[in-house]
Amino acid sequence: MSTARTAWLDNEDLILRLYIQPKASRDQWMGIHGEEIKLAITAPPVDGKANAHLTKFLSKQFKVAKGHIAIEKGELGRHKQVRVKNPVIYPEAISNLIPSTKQ
Repeated sequence: MSTARTAWLDNEDLILRLYIQPKASRDQWMGIHGEEIKLAITAPPVDGKANAHLTKFLSKQFKVAKGHIAIEKGELGRHKQVRVKNPVIYPEAISNLIPSTKQ
């Protein structure tokens, strides 16, 4: 049994392990993909467009400024670790994956 986490709190910040599917028909949470949360985004994976789009999407989902989203690992790949600084809300699609979140 794996001890890897898909989402967890680090003080006031939320850490997400994501698997990104670029060039999707729409932006949406897809569920668990192995030991990561699969997220489909419409942006293509060229010239940083997917990372910029991911940052914008996550900032809207968690109601934070784009500057509060940091890609900590995986800048150039599909497997990413992202930090959301002090999220205001937790999207329903992932709130049950986060230990001890308060809605």
